[in-house]
Order: sequence, then structure tokens, then C-alpha cells
Amino acid sequence: MKIAFLKIPAVADTQDFIRLQATLGLTYAPLHGTQAVAPVPGHDNDHIRVLLSENPADFNLACQAIRNWQMFPRSWTQLYPAQAPLQEGTELSLYARFARLWWRNACRIVYTIDEPGRFGFAYGTLPGHMEMGEELFLVEKDATGRVWYQLKAFSRPRHWLARMAYPIMRLLQARFRRESAAQMQKFVRNANAS
Repeated sequence: MKIAFLKIPAVADTQDFIRLQATLGLTYAPLHGTQAVAPVPGHDNDHIRVLLSENPADFNLACQAIRNWQMFPRSWTQLYPAQAPLQEGTELSLYARFARLWWRNACRIVYTIDEPGRFGFAYGTLPGHMEMGEELFLVEKDATGRVWYQLKAFSRPRHWLARMAYPIMRLLQARFRRESAAQMQKFVRNANAS
């Protein structure tokens, strides 16, 4: 299975890839491990939490940003389908650009959260992913009305290239967390400025 491309494959190829991945199981355990308070043993456990706004009304903007996948840095990541529905069982393909190549990864949404003051989802890796693990994207409104964005993940390399390039993969994961948080802050800030 090809994982790296000079340009993002045609839509038909990506659709075929997703159809194949949809027939396969997740590549990791524990399922819903991003809900645990304790780190998942044997994995890299990552977390970032940033303030989006002091205004409680901005919680709805933050939810909109999650629904529209605004937390993905557009300069080096691309999602297919572009507006994938936030429903458990949705499969998607994520492309990340590094070293002049687009690297393809497959995920499935494993749970969603839609509660008063909490909104988000987590996806887990499928065999067409270089890593194995789960990632949570969540916005929350705390008791004081402040709105927060949280990204929590556990992972470890699955593909041999990811194992060989482990330090680089960790740098890319850290970059994604930082830029994801900045994207969410920018979205809320820009929505308030217009």
C-alpha cells in the first residue's frame, strides 16, 4: 500500500483507499484511551490545552471550528472528505506534507462528545496509518465561562518508516499540536473581529 506521493492522489484513488480502510479494524488498544486520566502505557502521550476566549458565547464558535475541521493547519495538512461528518464510524484520509511528499494516513472516528459545555471527537488509526493510536479534539467551557481547546493523543510508530524516523515524527506531532491550537485561537479571534 503506497503511503507517500509527490502530489495528493486523485479523489477516486482516495475514495478507493477509504473504502478499503473501512473494511479493516483499528490498529491499537485501548479503545477510547484518550478519555483516561492516566497516560496510556507503552505509547507517547501528548496533550495541549489553550484558552480560546474569556467570552462564554464563543463556545459556539469553537464548536463550529471543530465541525469544520479548522484545527488542521492548512499549510501542510489536508483532509478527505474535506467536511467529513463528525459521526462515530466515519473513515477519513489525512494527508500531511513533509520532505516534499504528501503522506497518507487513515483514521476512523471512534467517539463523539456533544454535551453542555463540551464538544468534540476522537479518531483512531487504521492500517493505512503510519502510527497507531488515538487523538481527541475537544472544546470546553469551564465554570467561569472561559472557552478552552484541548488536543490529547497517545501513539506509537506502526509503519517501519515511522519507526526509523521516530525523532522526526515526534517533531511533526509537536508541530501539529502547536499549530492546531493556533488555528483554533485564530478562528475564534477572526470570527469576533468580523
